[in-house]
Amino acid sequence: MASISMIGKGNVIEIAGMLSTEIRNSGMSCELVDSIQRRVGDSTLYVMVFEKYYWRASNRASLTVAVSGDGDNVYVDAIGSGGGQGPIFKMSWGAERSFVSTVEQILLPLGFQ
Repeated sequence: MASISMIGKGNVIEIAGMLSTEIRNSGMSCELVDSIQRRVGDSTLYVMVFEKYYWRASNRASLTVAVSGDGDNVYVDAIGSGGGQGPIFKMSWGAERSFVSTVEQILLPLGFQ
């Protein structure tokens, strides 16, 4: 498992849409499995679940991304999991970390920390 939490400025809807597009474009085998959007008062929350096949590890990894915000502050949390092989061996060859770093690479140029 690997995870990151980042904060930046922007519009929650725009950031979530951009992340959805860019993450899906990060690999031929990457797909958006499902997503939800919730609005509570002035806050918005997007949760997206992606799946990607990693040839080097012969497995699929999952990436869950939560995008939330209030006003101009946007919070992005990403958790990668499921990259291990078989019921006993959990050697993922870095698949989870690689999937999570996709989010980081997308957000860093936008000023997220």
